[in-house]
Parts: sequence; structure tokens; C-alpha cells
Amino acid sequence: MADSNDKREPEYMSSVIPGWFSEISPMWPGEAHSLKVEKILFQGKSDYQDVMVFQSSTYGKVLVLDGVIQLTERDECAYQEMITHLPLCSIPNPKKVLVIGGGDGGVLREVARHSSVEQIDICEIDKMVVDVSKQFFPDVAIGYEDPRVTLHIGDGVAFLKAVPEGTYDAVIVDSSDPIGPAQELFEKPFFAGVIGFMLCSTEGPSVDFKNPINSIDANNSCSKSKGPLKFYNSEIHTAAFCLPSFAKKVIDAKTK
Repeated sequence: MADSNDKREPEYMSSVIPGWFSEISPMWPGEAHSLKVEKILFQGKSDYQDVMVFQSSTYGKVLVLDGVIQLTERDECAYQEMITHLPLCSIPNPKKVLVIGGGDGGVLREVARHSSVEQIDICEIDKMVVDVSKQFFPDVAIGYEDPRVTLHIGDGVAFLKAVPEGTYDAVIVDSSDPIGPAQELFEKPFFAGVIGFMLCSTEGPSVDFKNPINSIDANNSCSKSKGPLKFYNSEIHTAAFCLPSFAKKVIDAKTK
């Protein structure tokens, strides 16, 4: 791991507003997301990307990869809970789950809430992300402490192609933005050729993702050490599939 006492000024610190971090991405031209920085806790460069952790004034500690915010202590629960429980609460008794990416451990924490799950594999390409998360985000990385979890350091695309088809009941892709080491996870060959697209059922009985059948609300006792759910419930599960009118119009136009 790189030296956490590195005193260099990160290139992602704002030159317009001193003491602020600004996320500027070619995916969002003409805008930036900025947070006031109280202290830089870690900055290093792995074999794949720049890694930084800073203490913000309003969002707690923040994990940044290649200048892009990956999680904040204040609101990570919304992302981790929804990306996990939307699929796992839609299928009966999931037993084997694969997480691709998700090196911070938050998705593992949420998968571990499901008592039916017997095996949790995670394939993360960047070990520095795992190590930094365990050091600075212990409430998120607590997922690694579950005995059902096995960590594989390597390329997620290659890992999934190497396992027999049908090995996992659910595959959750928790990657960073489509730049750098995660780019291949956003390309058509991965989704179309390996697991389908977004929330999908590739074989067996059809899955009604809109209506949960495997309730986590009443079955949260297996994970008391991880704290109560903060965001997900059955009502928000169903509501997640409601679309605003402009989005419906775009989808309708493409399906005609």
C-alpha cells in the first residue's frame, strides 16, 4: 500500500475553491460535484488507479478512485442496500452469490443479511481498494468478516467466464465508473454474453423484480452486528421501478 502520509496536493483538489474536492468527469460535461475537505487521510496509486480517502465536513469519510467519488459514510447505505436487496429479495432462497467489484465490502455486508445464502464470492481487481476500505471504512468493510465470504483478487470478467454456467443464483456487478479498470464491465459483450443486462433473469422461471418475494424486512436478525437497514424496505423496492413521464416516453419510443 502506498504511503498514507504522502503530502502531495491531489490533482482532483479544486484549484478554484481551495480546500474543496471537485469531481469533474467527461461523463458529466459542464458540471462538478464538490465537497469541503477537512483532512486528506490517504492517497496512493495502485497498479490500476489513484486511490484517495478524505474526511469531508458534511459527508464523513469519502473514498475516491481516479477522481470519482465511490462512497461516502453519510449515504453509502442507499446504494449498497438497493443494489443488493433488489435482486436478492426477488428470488426465492438464493444460496450462491457472486459480487464483481465492490472492493469496499458494502455489498458483502448486505448479502450477508440473507440467511439462505451459503456462499459469497467476491472478485475485486484492486487489492488496494480492499485494504484501504478495511482501514478507513470498517463499518462498510465488515462484510469481509462473514465466514461465507471468499475474496478473489483478479479480473471479474475472466473470473465469471471461468466458472461453470449456473454456478451462482445471483451475480451483482458493483463496479466503479466506466473508465479505467472497470470499463470492460460496462461494455456490451460482458452483459450480453455473460450475464444479460442490469436486473435480469437468464434462465429458469421468470423473475418479477418489481414485487419482492424474499422479504429481508422481517428476516434481519441474522445480521444484527451490521446494524439495521437504513434505506431498503419492501415499499421502496416496488417504487424503484416507477419512472417519471419523460423516461417512460423515451422507453416507449425505443420499444415501438
